Amino acid sequence: MSPERLNAHLRKTLSRGRVEASRPSGCPRLALYLFDPSVLEGPLSHEEAQSVVAAPAYWSFCWASGQVLANWILDNPEWVAGKTVLDFGSGSGIVAIAAARAGAREVIACDIDPGALDAVLANATLNGESVTLCSDWHERPEGIDVITAADVLYDPENRPFLGVFQKVAARVLLADSRVRDLGDDAYRKYAEIEARTWPDLNEFEEFNRVRIYVAEA
Repeated sequence: MSPERLNAHLRKTLSRGRVEASRPSGCPRLALYLFDPSVLEGPLSHEEAQSVVAAPAYWSFCWASGQVLANWILDNPEWVAGKTVLDFGSGSGIVAIAAARAGAREVIACDIDPGALDAVLANATLNGESVTLCSDWHERPEGIDVITAADVLYDPENRPFLGVFQKVAARVLLADSRVRDLGDDAYRKYAEIEARTWPDLNEFEEFNRVRIYVAEA
């Protein structure tokens, strides 16, 4: 998968946008095609800002929670090794790629954004890993052992997935920097780690504290 295809997706929202390969500071063992901030030689025009807000290319940034969960999986491969893993809301694919590198039997990257799925494929290839793509959660394959998800709770409509995930897989690995109280006692906090979105968006400091949770049947 050529990065030019990712550039074409990005330019739907930012005409001067492009990606470059870089290594997020929170998980430098993996390389990703991400937004190249050097193209912003000055403020966004009104039209560019409106386009970015209307249809943001989430996959072109590596969010703090994704970096932390990916790095944690690489440090603790026993959580996914030999398992079938589904990465929900995969975005850039960093968590899915980490699971593949950590020895998962199969990794399924699930995202509704075609740009994200192209990014996952390009980034998996960049890292020499293989990942299966899924564009619809409701059409996921059977036999999922582990579900991973990073920063998917920013939308309140996604909160019910906390319970759904537990019905689908015996183990759920969740990372989040947006919600302080999950409201589900089945999720036990394992760690709290600091990281910053890459490229850095200068977010509020509270969003740089990532909590990792595990729920097991």
